[in-house]
Amino acid sequence: MTNQPRIPDPETRARSVAKMREVIKRWDVLITDLDELNARLEAENQSSFEEARQRGNARRKAAQNQENI
Repeated sequence: MTNQPRIPDPETRARSVAKMREVIKRWDVLITDLDELNARLEAENQSSFEEARQRGNARRKAAQNQENI
């Protein structure tokens, strides 16, 4: 007795292939959604960083103006 895998009949293979294709389509949709979310988060992060930098610059200028008075 061998433990060699058997090749399934054509109908079983066709069902398996159809299921795999459906799973791949769903993964593609999920990956696209994650890519879009990642892009939005990156843009938001960049915006927040820029705003924080500008606030820091404003505080520094205000402190320098206080020293010069």
